Order: sequence, then structure tokens, then C-alpha cells
Amino acid sequence: MLSKHLCSLVCFLTFSLLSFSQTQIDSTALGDTQDFKLETTVEKRPPINPLSPSKAAFYSAVLPGLGQAYNKKYWKIPIVYAAIGTGVYFYISNNNLLNSYRDAYKRRLAGYEDDEYFGRVSTDGLIRAQQVYRRNQELALLITIGLYALNIVDANVDAHLLQYNVDENLAVRPHVKYNQMENATDMGLTVNFKF
Repeated sequence: MLSKHLCSLVCFLTFSLLSFSQTQIDSTALGDTQDFKLETTVEKRPPINPLSPSKAAFYSAVLPGLGQAYNKKYWKIPIVYAAIGTGVYFYISNNNLLNSYRDAYKRRLAGYEDDEYFGRVSTDGLIRAQQVYRRNQELALLITIGLYALNIVDANVDAHLLQYNVDENLAVRPHVKYNQMENATDMGLTVNFKF
């Protein structure tokens, strides 16, 4: 019992002494000897151009890769031309093979047996080859059109993202709080706006 009272007395005296040992500085005592300057840095951001995404999409529609050049993403231009060029290559290749098999089939129907596939491919094989190469040609055309549209969408989205505000004044941070009522930990997100 005595040690409890002694411990309480020591704690009380320690906190009392700490509260008296703090000194306060009078803000008026500094006078004019020091000038206080508040340094603020204000970043000038370029103004948002709401027509920029549509302009980039229009440029990419006129000439593939031009919208990427407008957005100053020059490294994307070779990718755009490689993608569209690959689709065009497969379209042309399948078209040439389709025409070759069609010409051979027409010559066989006319009674000639001097086509390049004679002896290797039957007449039914020529018909099946035409169907396969026509399907591949149409598929290559659809893929090329899809890549062309993807070029336009990429330019549009990239122009939108260039105007996106990624400022330090906007922040989303996770936080953890202890909920005393439920004796559990709650997690959440805090959204901070600094003006």
C-alpha cells in the first residue's frame, strides 16, 4: 500500500515539474529583427483543352500514327504501323493464294490440266482451299480494321490521360482505425484535397 502511494507521488511530482519547466516564447519580443516570409510554390499547369482528345482521334483516323505524334508519344508510331502492316500483309497473302486456287479451279472446269496444282491437289481440294483462304482473307481484314480502330482509341485515351490531374494536392491514402465499440480494426481510404 505504501509503495502504491509512493509511486503515485513520484509520478505526480514528475509531471508537475515537467509542466513548470516549459518556457514560452513571447512572439512580440522578436520585434522587427526577423522578417517572416511564407514560401509557396505554385505550379502553373497548362490549361485543359477539352478538344484535344477528339483532335488526336481525328488525326489517327486520317493517318494512323498521327494522333500518337500529336500526343508526343512517338515510340507508339512504329507499333501502330507494324500492327496494321501485319494485318495488310496477311490479307494480301491470302488474297493471292485464293486467286491462285481459283484460277486453277477455273482452268480445270474448262478442261485444261496444266495448272500448278495438277497431280497434287484434286478438284475438291481446290474448292476447300478456296474456302479456307477466303475465310483467312476475311479474318485478316477484320483484324486489320480492329487494329485501325484500336489506333484511334489509343490516341483518344492517351490525350485524355495527358490532361489527367496527378497532383500532390489530391491524395488517396489507406488508413486503419480501431473500433472500440466492436473491438475490431476497421480499414478504409482517406481522400485528401488541398486547396
